[in-house]
Amino acid sequence: MGLAERRATKEFQDNHFPAHKAAIDRAAGFEVELEVRWETLARDGMAHLYLESWPKLYFIPVERAFKDICRDELGRDALRAQLKKVRVQSTNGNFTADYWSHFENGVLTLEQELSNVDDVEARTKCLIATLERAL
Repeated sequence: MGLAERRATKEFQDNHFPAHKAAIDRAAGFEVELEVRWETLARDGMAHLYLESWPKLYFIPVERAFKDICRDELGRDALRAQLKKVRVQSTNGNFTADYWSHFENGVLTLEQELSNVDDVEARTKCLIATLERAL
């Protein structure tokens, strides 16, 4: 990760991530442990895309899925009881919404390359299905 990518990542972490984290916590109804492996998300020469892409790739689908899951007491209680952590990373070369979310041992792992950014609805639907199966 070069200087441009480190600067863009830091800018996002400091000035944009806190609002996304707060929205996710509100949607869940509790403080969610959110582990973001920033170094795996950054791509050389793509720093100009982070501000628009990262929310659409990762944080907006999580917020929307949690809102759906937690729309009633049953969903809120199930998520609170089962979810230990959300891990966001890009380590397996996944480019599609169909394979971006996995839930195992209380850890929800989200894997998506910096592509298909506007497939927010598809990622949200996949995440809801993943959570409904796991909870």
